[in-house]
Amino acid sequence: MKNIILGLVMMAALHGKVTLTGAGATFPYPLYSKMFLEYNKLTGVKVNYQAIGSGGGIRQLLAKTVDFGASDAFVSDNEMKKFSSPIVHIPMVAGAVVITYNLPGNPTIRLTPDLIAGIFLGKIKKWNDEALKKVNPGVDLPDMKIVVVHRSDGSGTTFIFTDYLSKISDEWRTTVGRGKAVKWPVGLGAKGNPGVAGMIKQIPGSVGYVELIYAMSNDMPVAIVKNKTGNFIKPSIKSVSLAANIRLPEDMRVSLTNTEAPYGYPISGFTWILVYKDLKDGKLSFEKARTLVDLLWWMIHDGQKYAEPLHYAPLSASAREKAERIVKSITYEGKVLIK
Repeated sequence: MKNIILGLVMMAALHGKVTLTGAGATFPYPLYSKMFLEYNKLTGVKVNYQAIGSGGGIRQLLAKTVDFGASDAFVSDNEMKKFSSPIVHIPMVAGAVVITYNLPGNPTIRLTPDLIAGIFLGKIKKWNDEALKKVNPGVDLPDMKIVVVHRSDGSGTTFIFTDYLSKISDEWRTTVGRGKAVKWPVGLGAKGNPGVAGMIKQIPGSVGYVELIYAMSNDMPVAIVKNKTGNFIKPSIKSVSLAANIRLPEDMRVSLTNTEAPYGYPISGFTWILVYKDLKDGKLSFEKARTLVDLLWWMIHDGQKYAEPLHYAPLSASAREKAERIVKSITYEGKVLIK
């Protein structure tokens, strides 16, 4: 315990006056807000994080106007080529993208992959459609028009959701596809997870997708979704953790959607912090680089205790081990920053 306290005191002395800047995903914003607040209390380091969406975070990292980006979508091979030097993905937690809605009494409803695709393609237009009623016997589904709400900004949450849709629907894959931003067949756009949640609460009959914490904090219902093995799964920390129990690549650029885990929630995904592999390439000073690496190390270790209370799944032992290797690989002018 004395060594931990001494380490924190030394870290505070070293980094206390440093301010780091980051931008990106709204998906982990509630968690990052908590982590950065607690880290500031421990070390004096300030982190200014703007939740502008994953697409914005990647663009700002590309422009080198922030010290780190944040995204719920890993950067594709083609996108990687746009960067002047290599970047790395550090996984922070996994979370659930949930389907939430606004119906009289907000009953719990079940959705199959075909129903989800049909709703978001605009083919299932009413809540009392026979296909919905068949999967939800005993649920009083109203004679109301379905109003789809989706993200209007470039979003990792959208990437996870459309990645899932592309896996379970050939029509979606060939006509819409996956991405941080897509051309939606139907619906209304709103900015950020908070914007989507707010619009759904305002519009009777609406349905959309948000990260689990936004539905829970707004007291909104979430659908139980049929997964690849045929089980109807409620989104939760446990079912997200089970979805992430797969073989993970060394660079941690991996999709968790449509998991084969029998009790895994099928619309799950990691969220990552993105940084330049050599932080000098990102225009950071040496002091900022050291501070950032120490922050990242803390986030994948001590910071994980803040995940579950905010309904995120902490890193598994295997995911944390890979995250450690990635953080240890970060350099400054070729020199390793943490051993």
